[in-house]
Amino acid sequence: LEGDQPVRLGSRAFDILATLLERPGDVIGKDELVSRTWPKTFVEDANLKIQISALRRALGDGQGGNRYIATIPGRGYNFVAPVRFEKLARAATIASAAAHNLPLAMTRMIGREEVVATLVSRVSRERVLTIVGPGGIGKTTVALAVAERIISDYEHGVWLIDLSPLGDPRLVPSAVATVLGLEVRTENPLPGLVAGLRDKRMLLLLDNCEHVIEAAASLAAAVLTGVPRVNILATSREPLGVAGERSHRLGPLGSPPTSSGLTAAEAAVSPAVQLFVERVTAIVEDFALTDANAPLIVEICQKLDGLPLAIEFAAPRVEVLGVEGLAAGLDHSLPLLTARRRTTLPRHRTMRAVVEWSYGLLSEAEQRFFRALGIFAGGFTVEAAAVVAIDTADTPCEVIDLLADLVAKSLVVADVSGAKPRFRLLDTTRAYAIEQLDTSGERERLARRHAEYYRDLFERAEADARARPTDDWLADYGPEIDNLRAALDWVFSTSGDRSIGVALTAAAFPLWMRLSLLEECRSRAKQALGALGAGGSRNPREEMRLHAALGASTSEASEMSAAFAKALDIAESLGDREYQLRALSGLQYYHTWSGRYRTALSFAERFHDLAIRGSDRYDRLFGERTLGVTKHHLGELVSARHHLEQALDNYSAADHRLDFIRFRSELRVSARVFLARALWLLGLSDQALRAAEQSIDEARATGHANSLCLALALAACPVALWARNLRAAAGYAQMLLDHARERSLPLWGAYGAAFQRVILIKEGGYQETAAPNFRFQSWNAVTELAEALAQTGRTAQALALVESRLGLPDGDWVTPELLRLKGELLLLQNGSAAEAEALFRQALAGARRQEALSWELRAATSFARLL
Repeated sequence: LEGDQPVRLGSRAFDILATLLERPGDVIGKDELVSRTWPKTFVEDANLKIQISALRRALGDGQGGNRYIATIPGRGYNFVAPVRFEKLARAATIASAAAHNLPLAMTRMIGREEVVATLVSRVSRERVLTIVGPGGIGKTTVALAVAERIISDYEHGVWLIDLSPLGDPRLVPSAVATVLGLEVRTENPLPGLVAGLRDKRMLLLLDNCEHVIEAAASLAAAVLTGVPRVNILATSREPLGVAGERSHRLGPLGSPPTSSGLTAAEAAVSPAVQLFVERVTAIVEDFALTDANAPLIVEICQKLDGLPLAIEFAAPRVEVLGVEGLAAGLDHSLPLLTARRRTTLPRHRTMRAVVEWSYGLLSEAEQRFFRALGIFAGGFTVEAAAVVAIDTADTPCEVIDLLADLVAKSLVVADVSGAKPRFRLLDTTRAYAIEQLDTSGERERLARRHAEYYRDLFERAEADARARPTDDWLADYGPEIDNLRAALDWVFSTSGDRSIGVALTAAAFPLWMRLSLLEECRSRAKQALGALGAGGSRNPREEMRLHAALGASTSEASEMSAAFAKALDIAESLGDREYQLRALSGLQYYHTWSGRYRTALSFAERFHDLAIRGSDRYDRLFGERTLGVTKHHLGELVSARHHLEQALDNYSAADHRLDFIRFRSELRVSARVFLARALWLLGLSDQALRAAEQSIDEARATGHANSLCLALALAACPVALWARNLRAAAGYAQMLLDHARERSLPLWGAYGAAFQRVILIKEGGYQETAAPNFRFQSWNAVTELAEALAQTGRTAQALALVESRLGLPDGDWVTPELLRLKGELLLLQNGSAAEAEALFRQALAGARRQEALSWELRAATSFARLL
């Protein structure tokens, strides 16, 4: 704690601090610190250097004369502050348990306490609050400090969405959905995002809105009008311009007027001077603010216009030039601004001078490395920098030393909160680096190398996707979404290389699917296929993968069918068993949900036959599951039960694989869902209800939103309705509706709403005004809805619904019940008893052929009542 505020440290920094505190006053060697912090792992000394620097900044080492960690050259580090050990009566809670994704503060905020306190009080009262100011003024720092202090005020969390990497304003809603873990499956994701937020109490921190200002404003307006308990805190160089927005313009840090007689004590009250001194002290351990250097330091802060980022850039130069040299250097570099445009803000001009001058102090090798880093969007790893930004065969050790130096000089930001450090350039710094790349003529070469690196990375990711847990896989590859987008933008530009783009698009399919960015996947797949058709060198394997990606990501029926058919055709010509299975599964899925069950069965049988000829147990089990699902829809219930139980009974822990990418569903969940349905139809009601409950539990364990919706919509809700348990059905329908809304899954939300209508009509509490419009012909509760409509006197509407469902091209599992219902509805309309009897006899015969005892019991009851 600092006062009563928690100081959040990364796990590595905490381990270093704990080791130093075990023997305060003693020198702890570098080797011991590394072995304690990274046990059984080889790391470079530069990693320790970065973590020590982060720890010093978090503690405020050097601020106000406080010293904590001393470097003993050639030996190690020493914790030099006084330490007192106390036994606490009870454990202290030092961190909020509320959900958030706020980064660890790598530097101490200085001079903004009053502003932060004011904004904390305003956020809860003002739905959209924008912190406005020029680049480098510290908008993000203030916004993060505000958000950090109000985490506990928001039941569903405080979430940072950094918009700076986005090159396409249309991706703003998707970026928000990705951070919140919402699945957006529509071309226009904004309505789905608003629906997913409707019941939430949270704060969205939209950082760096200026380059996507209209899209950010549209998002803010939609949230303001459609979501009553979500607040927005934004940072931008200009207000968003939406109704109800309030803004706070952030000014520079204050500094006293320059005076030759200014003392250290007088200068020390200035926030700009405090920031400068703290940043210098983090690098030059024996540096101190004195009466002698105070006037020069104030002069430096004034020349930098009190811009925090400019001070961050300039302070490390004291290590090389000293305070006098730094002041003279700023004087020397300011004339570079004489050719400036009149419209450029002075602070922006000063920032450019600082960045340009800091860049000029780097060695030639450092300059080349720094400007090469500008090619990365949204951050990068050491490995990426080593491959993309280095021309020679430098080792990763040399690369991390270069990065550590640039971090110390405030030209690169290090995020050390995770297991693997990530680095990034600040927005203004990256813009300058890109400008230098253009001037040097290196940009196209580095853009190619960047695209090639991420092509190779995502090809490895594709291979890893089946074997690794989803969370671990996403932790490694999810942060690269902005680099993926930047690489794709280049490869499909006029100067890009479409062959790299085709391969990269195909390899990135698992990431889009795991992040549920289906529309982005679809548009990129179509873009790559268009590049193939435009005369680029055709690679049948890449074309096959792209068609498979398009089929899996599209919601347009004709596009889905054509894409999977083309993928299958190419896979068969190449003898590619994996993509034959993917395409066959996709075609079986398409024809099943289009009501063409006989056609679906042919693809299911081909999938099964191909799977059993292979060596992969999981594929064989999925083949059993696929046959079972299809035969269920055809009404071959005994055979369906056999195949589904085969899949489940032979499943073992070794087969555990969350294979949503290949076949869109988890094996056990989908098999259990259709087994529950088959068991009920076969007359085993209690077993069916237990299987439905088990499917929900297994779906929850996967953490996959689509799987849970599948279990609720296709097992729990219909089985409860068939069993006449309206209370259970209502609970499941509400759960389905809530989950679909939360994760922006409109298809499953439509199912949940439809089930709710059926239940309310049956309970007499809902007035249906029009026939529902369902996306799939095989919607499950059609018989229950028809029955409910008839109960409320809308017999003609119910009869039309039944007859439209009987008009499907293939007979299916529900046909006996539809025939029975048609007979009952005809009798309600005073129709022919003979016609009703014929329908009941057909229903009985169909139910017996299926061995569907539940349908047979209903048909027999209706027939007996007629007799």
